[in-house]
Amino acid sequence: MAAELTDDVKKLLEGKNLAHFVTLMKDGSPQVTPVWVDHDGTHVLINTAEGRQKPRNLARDNRVAISIAETENLYNYAQIRGRVVEITQEGAWDHINKLARKYQGADAAYRGPQTETRIIIKVLPEHVSGMQRRR
Repeated sequence: MAAELTDDVKKLLEGKNLAHFVTLMKDGSPQVTPVWVDHDGTHVLINTAEGRQKPRNLARDNRVAISIAETENLYNYAQIRGRVVEITQEGAWDHINKLARKYQGADAAYRGPQTETRIIIKVLPEHVSGMQRRR
């Protein structure tokens, strides 16, 4: 069953806050990667490239977890557990450049190899929790 991304969680996802994305290895052990993150109102969006560990793990098991903490107030955080419902190449290069501008500045562009195949991973949240502690 899907869980709603609250306004507080959406603010975290929209901010310049690094997230940690957990997928499951073949033996069931967790594999965690710091990632740039975004959302579309319903799904959490992760951008990566084909051939990396995350897509290989997701081909076997679509269960994931994400944690994100506000850079300026680490006690403001969220954790999200869910399932990947779509992996698409459509719009992935535009999306990674949007994320580069968000995290690196208005004139930034993604500096990785232009030959890689970029993908967007769409995560449907099933459980969302966290803490919003104002300073």
